[in-house]
Amino acid sequence: MTFTEKHIIETYSGMFEGLNNTSKIELIERLSKSLKKSEKAKDNNFYKSFGAFASEKSAEEIIADIRSGRKFRKKEFSL
Repeated sequence: MTFTEKHIIETYSGMFEGLNNTSKIELIERLSKSLKKSEKAKDNNFYKSFGAFASEKSAEEIIADIRSGRKFRKKEFSL
C-alpha cells in the first residue's frame, strides 16, 4: 500500500467516525459490492465514458452525411 493510499484511508476513516451505525453498515455493503464487480465491467464503463456511438456506416459515409447536412447562409453585416 502506497503512502497516498494510506493517507486516503486515514482521511476517510476520520470522516466515517461521525456516521451512525446504520450509515456505516450501508457503506460497508456498498464497498463490498464494489469489490465484487469484475474488471471487465470496469473496462466497459471506462470505454463507455468516451461518448462514442456504434454505427454500421463506414467513416466515409458518416463524413459524407455530416457534410451534406451542413447549411450555410450568407449574412451581411453592416458596420
